[in-house]
Order: sequence, then C-alpha cells, then structure tokens
Amino acid sequence: MTVLLIDDDHEVLDASRQTLELEGFAVEATTRPEDALDRLGPSWPGVVVTDVRMPGMDGFALLERVRAADPEVPVVLVTGHGDIAMAMRAVRGGAYDFIEKPAEPGHLVEVVRRALEHRRLVLENRSLRAQLAGGGSLEARIIGRSAAIERLRAAVAGLADAEVDVLLFGETGTGKELIARSLHDAGRRRAGNFVALNCGALPDTIIESELFGHEPGAFTGAQGRRIGKLEHADGGTLFLDEIESMPMHLQVKLLRVLQERVIERVGGNRPIPLDLRVVAATKVDLLRLAGEGKFREDLYYRLNVVTVPLPPLRERREDVPLLLRHFLDAAAARARRPAPPVDGAALARLAAHGWPGNVRELRNVAERMALGLGDGLAGGPVSGAGGGGIEPLAEQMDRVEKQLVEDALARCGGRVGETADKLGITRKTLYLKMRHHGLHRGDFTEE
Repeated sequence: MTVLLIDDDHEVLDASRQTLELEGFAVEATTRPEDALDRLGPSWPGVVVTDVRMPGMDGFALLERVRAADPEVPVVLVTGHGDIAMAMRAVRGGAYDFIEKPAEPGHLVEVVRRALEHRRLVLENRSLRAQLAGGGSLEARIIGRSAAIERLRAAVAGLADAEVDVLLFGETGTGKELIARSLHDAGRRRAGNFVALNCGALPDTIIESELFGHEPGAFTGAQGRRIGKLEHADGGTLFLDEIESMPMHLQVKLLRVLQERVIERVGGNRPIPLDLRVVAATKVDLLRLAGEGKFREDLYYRLNVVTVPLPPLRERREDVPLLLRHFLDAAAARARRPAPPVDGAALARLAAHGWPGNVRELRNVAERMALGLGDGLAGGPVSGAGGGGIEPLAEQMDRVEKQLVEDALARCGGRVGETADKLGITRKTLYLKMRHHGLHRGDFTEE
C-alpha cells in the first residue's frame, strides 16, 4: 500500500514524507498533481494526500479527477486556510478526510492509517466480487475456495449426469437443497421438474397423498384427482429432505419406487411408470437409526448407492469472507442500500465463531450486517415504533449520539481534529454528524 503525497511546498512535502516513512509507510512524494493521475486505476493500492492551494491544478480539481478514475480512492485534503465551509466542500466533493496545516504528525499518521485500511478493504471486496462473478456455474452456486468445497463441487460435477440416486449427509444449514438443485441443474434432467419435499414438515395424514397423489374418493375430502410429488417429478428430480422423518409404512412404499420406478396413486390400482432421480438428504446417521429400528435398513442401503457429505462451515472457515461478500451483496440489493464494507476486526470475529447454524447462520448474519446491525452475531431484534411508551430505537440512538458529540466537543474546546481523534472517527464523519445534529464549532470554542 502506497501514500502519494502532493504539495508544492518542498519543505512541507519533505516533512510529511519523513513523518510517514518513520511510521513504516511506503511514500511517493511529488510537487506535481499530474503525477497522481498517471498512477491511478481501479486496482491502485494507495491513498492520496494533497495540498489544496497549488498553482495550476488545485486540490479540489485533483479530487474530481481522482474520483473520475476511481471514486473509492481515499483523498485527504490538506490546507493552511481551512474553515468549516471549505471542509464541507471537501466532504461534499467526496474527500476521505480534511486536515488543517500545520498537520500534527500523530493526527496525520492516524488519518493515513485509516485511509489505507479503507482502501485495503475496498480492494479486498472487489477481489471477492471478481471471484464470485468469474467462476463457472458451479463455482457461482457452490461458493468457496477451501479443499472441502473443491471436493464437493467435483462430486456434484461427476454425479450430475449419473443415473443414480444420491444421499446427501450434512448438518442443518449446510446447503443440502442447494446441492440437490445443483445436481439437477447441471445434469441432463435439467429440463424436467425439480420437486422438493421436506418429510419432516408434513403430518403423517397427508404425506402419502403428497408423495403418491390420489384418485377421486380415495378418502374423505378427495373430490378430484391429485398428482403427487413423485409423479410431478417424472423426467426430473425428486428431493426428499429430512428423509429420516418419513413414517415407516411409507418407507416400504418408497423402497418399491426406488427399485421398480412405478407408483400407484392412493385409491387407485393402475401402475404408473416413472423416470425420475431421487436425491435424499439427512442430518443423522441413518445406519444407526436402522440399528435402533427407527429406519428401514433395506431402504438405507438402497439410498446409500452414493453418499455425498457436506462439510460444516467450521471446517471451512477460509470460505467465510467469500460467502459473506456474496450474502452481503444480495441482502443489500434487496434492502436497496449499498453493501457495507467489512473491516478486519469483524472478519476475525466471524472467523472465530463456531457457526452451529452453518451457512444458513452466516446468511442471517449478512442480512443483519446489511441493515447496519454491527457484525450481525448478536442478532437481537430491532425495535420499531412500538407502543407502551417505548421510543423507536433509531430516535434513541440519534439522541444519544448527539449528546456524545456535544460532550466531546465541549471537553476539547471545539477543536474538531482533537474531538474526532477522541471519538475514533474521521473529521469528515464528525463534520457530517455536527451538521446532522445542528452543532457549530463556535458554540464550544473556549474564550
């Protein structure tokens, strides 16, 4: 990462360069604003720190040119003639921050460090999005770069056109339906129906009718013929999730379907031939259930022609950033707001999380992050405009923020740079908050 310093005053330029180099930054210094434009581009890993008042192209003109090349390159403006009007012009023009001369070395270093971290996150997010967009169909659907996911994608690609039934084994939230759909869509049956049925979500009284369909009068209320899931999946794929929840008497009938590819509707006698593939999924050890008499052993061995294990997220933590970026972009698009950046500290917390809910839990975290609820791990509900005298959360937070900013400005005697440092935010952010809350620096300046 590089800091590009621009100032027509050689002494100021050398002093700023020495300050930053002593802190370990890679610095390029120049008196010519045009030199910055020669370096810039979407992949340029750096920030621009420029004087405002220079002959020829001034800092504001340079800011416009930089933003035209890449609006996410941080530009820090430095001037000895600063005031709030000029600061707000810089903020409106898209400057990352605003520093008044003479720049206090510690403050300059801190602003540059934050700007470089911001640029690093921008480039990292772009790289993640490029990986998501650049992969093939399976890479775009089964997201990750871990060895476990590479093996899973290879298994799906190898089985997509194989005319065998498949058993998916994985914890809740590992994406079993996604893999089943991928097997269907990548294979020759893609033109047929993909029919999904959760065996644990239907009561025993209707699951047989759901699977096999029924004829008119087959039972009370059966006024017309109904095509069941098995018949609807003819020519395509039937996905049976939570197969362990299927009642024992239906397991016998499913075994016959798997062996003979023939069904009879409930209340009917005519055999109906089927051409379908069955993908079943479970989160438990079916062989253990069979040993306990809770699952038919013969059905287990019929389903277990090919078993595909799905890795839990805790065993492929290196995929968390890529998955998070995918879910964040999707959630932000649904919420019609820009996708938030994710800093290193938040990623570290997410990487250390145990993910008991696996990918499904990570998707929920991304939804909360897209709504601005921190790193999303707390996951508590957000209060709306409720009754009972409870003030909306947004209004409570707004009031608290105003009080905190007022107190900080008062303690710092209205000194904006010092106040921003104390609050751990940039000057740009502080100016925006002051404007939002109707606060003026002069009201806090010590006489």
